[in-house]
Amino acid sequence: MDRNTFTGLFLIMIVLAGSFYFFKPSEAEIKKERERIAVDSAKKAGVVNTPAPVAAVAATPVVDSAALKGPFGANISGTVQTSVLENENLKLVLSNKGGKILSVEVKGEKTYNGKPVILFDGDQNKFGLNLNIGGKIVSTNDLYFTATPGKGVVTMRANYSADQYIEYIYDLKPKSSQVGFNINLNGLNQVIQNNTIALNWEATLLEQEKSGKKEREHSAPYYKYADKNPDHLSIAKDEKEELAAGKIEWISFKQQFFSAALIPKDGFEKGNLEVKVSTEPGKIKWYGANMVLPFNQLAAQSYAMVFYFGTNKFDTLKAQGYELEKQVDMGYWPLKYINRFIVLPVFKFLESFNWNYGVIILLLTIALKVAMSPLTYKSYLSMAKMRILKPEMDVIKAKVGDDNPTLLQQEYLKLYKQVGVNPLGGCLPMLLQLPFVMAFFFFFPNLFELRGETFLWMKDLSTYDDFIKFGFTIPFIGDHLSLMCVLMTISTLIYTYFNNQISGATGQMKYIGYIMPIIFLGVLNSYPSGLNYYYFLANMLTFAQQFLIKSMVDDEKIHRTLQENKAKPVEKKKKSGFSAKLEDYMRQQQQTAAQQKKNK
Repeated sequence: MDRNTFTGLFLIMIVLAGSFYFFKPSEAEIKKERERIAVDSAKKAGVVNTPAPVAAVAATPVVDSAALKGPFGANISGTVQTSVLENENLKLVLSNKGGKILSVEVKGEKTYNGKPVILFDGDQNKFGLNLNIGGKIVSTNDLYFTATPGKGVVTMRANYSADQYIEYIYDLKPKSSQVGFNINLNGLNQVIQNNTIALNWEATLLEQEKSGKKEREHSAPYYKYADKNPDHLSIAKDEKEELAAGKIEWISFKQQFFSAALIPKDGFEKGNLEVKVSTEPGKIKWYGANMVLPFNQLAAQSYAMVFYFGTNKFDTLKAQGYELEKQVDMGYWPLKYINRFIVLPVFKFLESFNWNYGVIILLLTIALKVAMSPLTYKSYLSMAKMRILKPEMDVIKAKVGDDNPTLLQQEYLKLYKQVGVNPLGGCLPMLLQLPFVMAFFFFFPNLFELRGETFLWMKDLSTYDDFIKFGFTIPFIGDHLSLMCVLMTISTLIYTYFNNQISGATGQMKYIGYIMPIIFLGVLNSYPSGLNYYYFLANMLTFAQQFLIKSMVDDEKIHRTLQENKAKPVEKKKKSGFSAKLEDYMRQQQQTAAQQKKNK
């Protein structure tokens, strides 16, 4: 086994080891799977756990008489009542307990199971102010407000005294995904201490998609500093981050395809964000935010804010302003620029014809392949030249031997220079195409437009198609097998075979290319069927391109041209800067090897 072969196999082993490490199930996933197995076992055994009936709890808890005389004493007890704000896009349920938004439904959207999309719901979700009054922290989340509904408006008020109160005003305009939110602190400027107010927001985001695991991988709390791009906390683990590097323009509780964002008019001074991965069935993550609002004791304070509740569709987020669209993960540099300024505009243009999204992906792939066809042609031509030179290279190898790889490479370079072949001519065009291939790896999993769209047997292009369900988990594969992923893998293996025929690869190197498609079968099996469909189409179109190019390329003509170049005088042959530097490097390596051999 030569050094190049060993290096290739070593790198593949690293990829395999890394894949098993990074894609191994988390403790939360293992716990969730054990709970599911336990429930299934109980059902098979005929044991059904029926929850005991819950006794009615008095709406008004017992309150210490001393507390009734303290800050907001008249508001520390009461009966929970709800109000509804609703338009064409949203349905908000507001609770007088805390004066907060209790739940948000994004109308017109369904979960994978066909239920309404509820971003968050229940008393475990908190929203309110923490006020320092008389040396004691008062949380408005625990107060009972008085609700006053109006047309598209609900006002919540908690009285400190007859003319001192906290007021929340929620305003929902028709056909809007934004909810106006105003905080008025009337007459409390001399009551609140420490010149700061903390706003606390906590929410448990509910599962919306088919794969909770993938939904977690695309969900994180986001934030944006003024004059900076949005950033986010970890998508894979629990994390808490202090935000104190400047004014904070907005925070967002982002899921894979939906977001709940809070945008203050004057920004937050500082604060912290926190995320915890949920292990409860039907829940994705818990988000928490504690943000600091400026407070001036010399005047009454009011704070204007806006909530955004809705989809992560790029155009929809962009229409809201504040650069919310940058929450959509388009990949790293330069992939995000390729996706945002090339792929997305082409996709939106094709979408305007109202075709099926499977057809749109096909046309998008064709457009990319046509644009890249000059590079594909150059790559094919270069590999054809290397294949034609293979017999001459074998003669050189037999003459020099394998024990002096530096001299062997130097002799190869002489041959390349004589015939006018660039040994990297086949690699460079492929490298130039690689960013576009990688860009789609981020584009399709974050593309809201594919959500719920069907094509052929694929019921949802935004998630995997479980054509075969195992009913148990297979390591590295999962509990299902995606037919589109299998087709993609088969087409990649066939592509590797034909690519070896073109390049003339032999020996063990001939089989190395077959390992990566098998690895990707396990990696991409749970990725969106739309992504696997694109890679499948890309392979099939590459076959068609190579067949067409092969009919245009004459091997005998190439061979004659190479021999003509070889017969030309050396001084007439133009040497590239790269070739010159490579030749100098190989000469230095040869001299170093000779010196080392001499010293021995």
